[in-house]
Amino acid sequence: MDNLWSFWSLFVIIMTLGFMVAVWWLIEAAKKVNAQQPANELLDHEFDGIREYNNPLPKWWLWMFYGTLVFGFGYFIFFPLGGWQGVLNWTSVGQLEKEQQAHEQRFMDTFDTYARLSVEELLNDSTALAIGQRIYAQNCALCHNNAGTGGYGFPNLTNNDWLYGGSPEQIVQTLTHGRQGVMPGFSSQLGEIGIAQVSNYVLTLSGHEARNPDQVAEGQVLYQAVCAACHGDEGKGNQALGAPNLTNDIWLYANPEVSLYDNIRVTLRHGRMGVMPAFDELLGAGRINLVAAYVYNLRQEDPQ
Repeated sequence: MDNLWSFWSLFVIIMTLGFMVAVWWLIEAAKKVNAQQPANELLDHEFDGIREYNNPLPKWWLWMFYGTLVFGFGYFIFFPLGGWQGVLNWTSVGQLEKEQQAHEQRFMDTFDTYARLSVEELLNDSTALAIGQRIYAQNCALCHNNAGTGGYGFPNLTNNDWLYGGSPEQIVQTLTHGRQGVMPGFSSQLGEIGIAQVSNYVLTLSGHEARNPDQVAEGQVLYQAVCAACHGDEGKGNQALGAPNLTNDIWLYANPEVSLYDNIRVTLRHGRMGVMPAFDELLGAGRINLVAAYVYNLRQEDPQ
């Protein structure tokens, strides 16, 4: 009730009730027009050859109109408007939570059963995979795409290239606790020349031609000094750290509007911050197992 007396709360309440009173007054005023003249008398009003009789408003129409006004005032008393909460203290949030609780009670046993099964067991259950797909569509598709193919900054879940490992246990771990990947920017440490050198070397790791071949050797030296601790001496990444494999030509932050060389330079210059939220509280163990099974089923058999 703290905001009941705020400006916008009072504005909404006064305008709503004021319009209802104004409508009632308008109807009452219309009833009194020509009340002094006999009923069924032909009036002087004429439009396009049509003249009006002095007939009263139909009672069924008046009572229906009055009924809507009574309903409106009753609705205002029982339900919220502006800062007024209504005598029932009903809210859309409370209604949602009530329906969610009812849903949980209805399907609790089903999801408890799925929570006790392994992801591998769920892979052979077409019903479980179908449920997992629907849960994925509701919670994961916004970032990873309906087909699981990802997008700029969001991993592709179908290409068998996993930042933190693609085993069922690791997928469950990712869904349960989330992930936070941090790559710092190296602008001050490398400078623009060093960034260009490392970018040229990284291009060659995945089979691309260097933009400036003369900088590859210097870039390799800098890579070993600065980047190898996370991405490995050969650039094959580190799943324990979530450091990407730089040799398979799969790029998480590849803006198609600029060259791959420029994408790599932006990453080295400014770093990257990747965050996936934890879904433990939102989904629970049963739903997480179902999504993990569906996501694991998306992977391609031949790793890239």
